[in-house]
Amino acid sequence: MSRSTSIVSATALTVALLWNLPAQAQDASPAPAGTVAPPDAEITVTGTRIQRDGYQAPTPLTVLGAEDIEASAPANIADYVNDIPSLVGSVTPASSNLNISAGTAGVNALNLRALGTARTLVLLDGQRSVGSTLGGLVDVNTFPQGLIKSVEIVTGGASAAYGSDAVSGVVNFILDKEYTGLKASAEYGLTAYGDAPSYRATLTAGKAFAAGRGHILLNGEIAVKQGLHRVPRDWNQQGWYMINNPAYVAGNGEPERLVVRGAGLSLATPGGIITDTELRGTTFGLGGAVGQFDYGTVRNPWMIGGDWQSTQVNSYQSLDPSENRKSLFGRLSYEVADWLNLFVQASYAKSKNIGHLGIQLNQGNVTIRSDNAFIPEEVRTRLDDLGIAEFKLGTTNANLPVRKNDTRRELQRYVVGANGSFDLFGSEARWDAYYQKGISRTREMARDISNNARLALAQDAVFAPAGNALGVPEGTIVCRSSLTDTDNGCIPFNRLGIGTASQEARDWVLGNPFRNQKFQQDVFAANLSFDPFDLPAGPVSVAIGGEHRREKVSGEVLPEYQSGWFVGNFLPSFGSYHVTEAYLELLVPVIEGLDLNGAVRGTDYSTSGYVTTWKAGLTFEPIPDIRIRATRSRDIRAPNLGELFTAGSTRINVLIDPTQNNASVQFAGTTRGNPALKPETADQWGVGVVLQPQFLRGFALSVDYYDIKIKGAIGSVDAQTIVDRCAEGVQEFCSAVVRGPNDFGNNLQVFESPFNFAVQRAKGIDFESSYRVPVASGNLTLRAMATRYIKNYFDNGIEVPTDTVGQNAPGGTPKWLYRVQGTYSNDDFTFNLTGRGVSSGVYDTSFIECTASCPVSTVTNRTINDNRIAGAFYLDASLTFNIEAGGREMQFYLAANNLLDKNPPVVAPGPAGSAYATPATNQSLYDLLGRTFRVGVRFEM
Repeated sequence: MSRSTSIVSATALTVALLWNLPAQAQDASPAPAGTVAPPDAEITVTGTRIQRDGYQAPTPLTVLGAEDIEASAPANIADYVNDIPSLVGSVTPASSNLNISAGTAGVNALNLRALGTARTLVLLDGQRSVGSTLGGLVDVNTFPQGLIKSVEIVTGGASAAYGSDAVSGVVNFILDKEYTGLKASAEYGLTAYGDAPSYRATLTAGKAFAAGRGHILLNGEIAVKQGLHRVPRDWNQQGWYMINNPAYVAGNGEPERLVVRGAGLSLATPGGIITDTELRGTTFGLGGAVGQFDYGTVRNPWMIGGDWQSTQVNSYQSLDPSENRKSLFGRLSYEVADWLNLFVQASYAKSKNIGHLGIQLNQGNVTIRSDNAFIPEEVRTRLDDLGIAEFKLGTTNANLPVRKNDTRRELQRYVVGANGSFDLFGSEARWDAYYQKGISRTREMARDISNNARLALAQDAVFAPAGNALGVPEGTIVCRSSLTDTDNGCIPFNRLGIGTASQEARDWVLGNPFRNQKFQQDVFAANLSFDPFDLPAGPVSVAIGGEHRREKVSGEVLPEYQSGWFVGNFLPSFGSYHVTEAYLELLVPVIEGLDLNGAVRGTDYSTSGYVTTWKAGLTFEPIPDIRIRATRSRDIRAPNLGELFTAGSTRINVLIDPTQNNASVQFAGTTRGNPALKPETADQWGVGVVLQPQFLRGFALSVDYYDIKIKGAIGSVDAQTIVDRCAEGVQEFCSAVVRGPNDFGNNLQVFESPFNFAVQRAKGIDFESSYRVPVASGNLTLRAMATRYIKNYFDNGIEVPTDTVGQNAPGGTPKWLYRVQGTYSNDDFTFNLTGRGVSSGVYDTSFIECTASCPVSTVTNRTINDNRIAGAFYLDASLTFNIEAGGREMQFYLAANNLLDKNPPVVAPGPAGSAYATPATNQSLYDLLGRTFRVGVRFEM
């Protein structure tokens, strides 16, 4: 029985068993959507610790209600939130697939303002959650998605109210803790190409007891994505790359870089190619068949034309990594007295993610001696005739399996707390306190990875001489090393050809290095809010609170997996820190329509000492139709466990080495933590206006400008920059460059560590509008959101400052992101149509586009023939049918993403880095799979 059949059958059985249970309808109306609610609606604002009805906070807030989420029927809640224009560059399973050493593969982590996931504070019901990675990334997939009733996005600095990490804002997932009844859902998804199937099922139950004073809540979820390993899409088969121009010579007017179609590698083929000597261009094909390579126009490591199709290597990555998630959530609460409600909750999430990383690339750096036993006879004869003792082989290693990451996570979270309200100063005071214990365990495995030393021994195969120490017949193919070390177990490995290596040889050279890590988080927190007295314009509100948090990491790596592998050279990390903080927040109504909001927080870190954050804001409503708001804040982000204590993770990649005539070379990049890091500080301005005209009931519009300046921002200089600056004679960079050979199988190692660099700055404008109007027997809701990114500026004090706004290449920020949604709903059905888009951009804002008579190309301003990247617009649609029988509700829905099946724009990878593994688009910005369908059922009792 297929998985889809099993899930559908299980759902049908559940419906049959539970259909006759007493119906218990949940008495809850859907929360209004959006930053700006219709005039007759009320929402609870969490952009501040002081809760008030209506939209009165000076910090902009976007609310995604349950009605919005259900109408769109997203595959998971993280995908839906990432469609909001104020988020860009988030970590997703697709975009993090290659991050095997960093341990982020499979995670869904959010990124507000393109300032980095570490600067976005993600909360669950206003509480912190333990991270799923060494860098502290909170995986949204670990939250109980069947219980989420709304998502509130605070798009502005909120460190004074919520604590460290809220530099770019807060994303708060709010649970329906009072749910009563039973509900379930099941869905199946598939692309229009018949691949990447997915399955998901949830079950939620809630029941009151003890005359309503107690409440129990349970939720379970299972989600399976079979994934799409390889890239079987036409847009990725055209040989698009950014390469070094073969015709370029400094000063000749040609562009230094070319974005071209029909390009491929010149230094490696699947079965191997000789890259030097008089036999250059000799290839080894199926079964070792000898051929001659057609080079086309060459500028190593690339070429245009010739046999470019035979050297394509960017189709071996997973376009959609596979995923298997299971989670359980439970909550029990009891109202002991009117002022005291006790609760305990526990959650468990388990996931397994597998992604294909691509081929193992050796660009002309494999040495084959002329007496190698696997050399075909016709080639051996030519070697002998020419007196060639050895040659260099370039190969994409078709005889080795595709490299993979296999990441498994288990997360446990326990919360014990209390809350309530009581009379204080003649008004209601609200309080809460809780203790949270979070434990996250990971096993990060790199599968089917070659051991550098074993592969070097196995490929050096010879014919055994007579009377050899191994006692094998003369002429037997053996490892050269085994003739002197008879017990080394080496099995000869044939790298010359496709399908020429034995399974025994593959098994001997391959391994699965892995690392176990454990992250722990303990949080004690308490909050109190009350109105101590009234002013003529209204009550003064006060919120006070404190928090103590401890973060800890420990790891385990077997000695044999710590070095000597092509990738996956893991080291265990150890470290901890604790932080204690307290805050005070005030809301003062100065006059009718004018409120002042201020907060201050003192934070003491065990690693970096004391720091103060603060916020000042106002809202002014001169008439009921217009509200003006403004904020000024000082926010912080302290270094996380990874930035402080990473023991040293090493990845293998490629860069352009200026000392080697700008050749593309393989290097080992090693990242280490920096315990001397200090917290980064951010000064923010925000000003906006909210329009809710009384003459157009149900309409609202908000426009908000933000300006964030981060000082002492934590970051690192990339390996390419380090090597470039070293070549220019900057000794500080040369100390981070070590030339080998080394344990990682190449001659170059580059050390990258974080430091507090100078400045990072972000500016932009958020737009949001909504309109709800009755139409026929239902309601039509229109909603539009857009963000205009104006500046995303980096100045590390070493390189020339850069501004990435307008760059649609990985790591950049588009100028515009937008989302327009229309929903019509009545008692019978709901139809939703969503348009989402990204503006066109460039590869790099520092590039100079030209095709002839180009100016001098420099490291800071390179010339390129085509610097343009197209934008994209996608349509999504969903249709939900409501069926009621016997007082019970059931919904059937059909959803389609990328309804028009639009291919992603070409983003040519290159000229170095991960160009050899990534598809020809931006995986974090554009739709990858094409048109995708999901069909599902929901029911409630």
